Amino acid sequence: IYWNNHHHMFQGARTVNGAILWANLHLLFWLSTVPFVTSWMGENPLATTPVALYGVILFMNAIAFTILSTLLVRHEGPQSDLAKAMGSDVKGKISLVIYAVGIAAAFFQPIVSLALYVTVAAIWFTPDRRVERQLGVS
Repeated sequence: IYWNNHHHMFQGARTVNGAILWANLHLLFWLSTVPFVTSWMGENPLATTPVALYGVILFMNAIAFTILSTLLVRHEGPQSDLAKAMGSDVKGKISLVIYAVGIAAAFFQPIVSLALYVTVAAIWFTPDRRVERQLGVS
């Protein structure tokens, strides 16, 4: 899911700078932690700590993606096709809130956390159509 949305976003970038490269590396770091927490959670189904940490990792991935997209839009300029395609990033902001609620829920109802994490994945499963329309990509 991240790869598809990452690819779509970068199709709107004409150039990158050092800050964007570092932000991209930051995202890749957080993405690299997903297999560990996924495995831990799989070995301990519905245990509070693994489910909460899984949410923290997902939240940090979302933060890193937000940083990267913000830097790309800033680099391309407010009138760029990328800025128009990204808009106000409501989907990204909603995702962060859902992840935060999911982390908190892990301490009371881990199954609710998992449902919230799946909800965010469903929201992002199809790459943002605004990007496709604005940039003319599919």
